[in-house]
Amino acid sequence: MHALLATFRTNSRLSNMLVLTLLTPLMLTPLCGCGGGVDEGPERFDVSGTVTFDGKPVPTGTIYFNPAEGHAGPQGFAAIVDGKYDTTSDGKGTVGGPHSVRIEGADAAGVPIFVPHFEEIDLPKSTTSHSFEIPASAADNLQTDAEPV
Repeated sequence: MHALLATFRTNSRLSNMLVLTLLTPLMLTPLCGCGGGVDEGPERFDVSGTVTFDGKPVPTGTIYFNPAEGHAGPQGFAAIVDGKYDTTSDGKGTVGGPHSVRIEGADAAGVPIFVPHFEEIDLPKSTTSHSFEIPASAADNLQTDAEPV
């Protein structure tokens, strides 16, 4: 063992090469990252618009865009704030084509104001806008924990 250490001490060039050989992969690993932040998958297109319930803006909620059955692609979504949504600012765009849209809405306190609403739409393969009107009847089957007065 002493002979090995003596060899490394006297031959510092060999020692330095060994250290570099062992440490280089460890130093480069953090630079590799996990994909570099690039979105993978199909091209997405932004969607924005309004969501109203019984003629009034939906205070808060979420809108989901799921490719219709038989059509592949990732889900798009956006937050609904004061009756408006935009996949650019708070969500992910769609792949275009036929989609099943699910809309969930709530009041400012986060209490649902209607049962999830579903619609089928055909979105273009480009940035677009689309408005949704949730009928008052969407609240008919809403289950609440409030006791009757």
